[in-house]
Formats: sequence, C-alpha cells, structure tokens
Amino acid sequence: MVVRDLDTPLTEVDVFPPARDLDELLDDIYLGQDRITQSEIHRRAVAAELPAELLIRINAMPQGEYAIDEAAEILADRRVGDEHREPTI
Repeated sequence: MVVRDLDTPLTEVDVFPPARDLDELLDDIYLGQDRITQSEIHRRAVAAELPAELLIRINAMPQGEYAIDEAAEILADRRVGDEHREPTI
C-alpha cells in the first residue's frame, strides 16, 4: 500500500492512471475473446489491483458485453462529470 503525504498536491498520474494499465488489462482479458461483460472487466480489474479511478469508470459502464474497441473507447474517456463538455445553448 502506498501512503501519500496529504500536503503533496496530486499530479495527473495520481488522478488518471497510466494508459498502459488499461491497455494491459484489456489485452489480457480479451485474449481469445470477442466480447466481454462489464462485470468480468470489473472483476479482472479488481483482481489486478488497478487504480480506483479506473475501477470507478469500469463500474460506471452500462451492463452488457463489449468488444475491446468499445471498452477501450469508454474507459479511455478521462472526463469526470459535465465540467469538460461543451455548453449547449
């Protein structure tokens, strides 16, 4: 377990896990598979002890099956909430 000094500001790496974590996870679980369920992706991410931010994004995926490109597109979206979306008029 990594213990952080609360006085040290977070960096982008702290907030957004490295893309290789996501890429490695998807490569591992899709090996020989065309589609994987959201719950299997989540289960494998927990087992791999991936960062909490990525687990939150996986947990937020709608239930169902995903091809690797669909899962990667959803999980690579680093936006949180609506603060990064273009305003609608």
